[in-house]
Amino acid sequence: MGNRLRRRKPSLDPRPRILIVCEGEKTEPIYFEALAHEEEVRLVRIEIVRSGGVPKSNVEQAVSMKRAAQREAKGQRDANLAYDEVWCVFDVDEHPHLAEALDQAQANAIHVALSNPCFELWIFLHFQDQRAHIERHKLQSACRQHLPGYSKVAAYAELQPRYGEAIRRAVALANWQEQQGRKHANPSTGVHLLTERLRNLGKAALLRELEEKRR
Repeated sequence: MGNRLRRRKPSLDPRPRILIVCEGEKTEPIYFEALAHEEEVRLVRIEIVRSGGVPKSNVEQAVSMKRAAQREAKGQRDANLAYDEVWCVFDVDEHPHLAEALDQAQANAIHVALSNPCFELWIFLHFQDQRAHIERHKLQSACRQHLPGYSKVAAYAELQPRYGEAIRRAVALANWQEQQGRKHANPSTGVHLLTERLRNLGKAALLRELEEKRR
């Protein structure tokens, strides 16, 4: 994927194209739609799909869309029509065939932002640490303590100023779980891997844009 980013012709469209397939139909898509308007991310072409299915169908849809875009890019002889990266966002929760979904994603070079037990953990980490095992409903209730009225939609404007704290906590949590030999265990989240990737791609695209203007 990194090679495709380098092969892209700046004269056509130097912006990376990212597909995000979300399990949820409200919380995750709304969050990433708001993130897409951030200064560091605005030059990334982000396509957000509300899958609404279980992880396995989420990954299958991502693979199907990735292949379709590749066929179109080949047919039109335009590499900009293909996705530079494809991500799936889903929860561990009590979903069946989770391991199979993760294997399928890896086999098809699909990135996964996995949260255990749910996406609300990422929201909660904007406010405080969480190391003890916690259930989905308790996490949603805990989010309401920090975001009064929270109901599957986070007030992005209230989260954004705390983004740096959330990153620090998410990275520390992931490192701690791995040290315990419990990667992806409850609680854990990989949402920060996607948000940081989008921000880094956006910053790189902005630098390329500024270099083009100087020429």
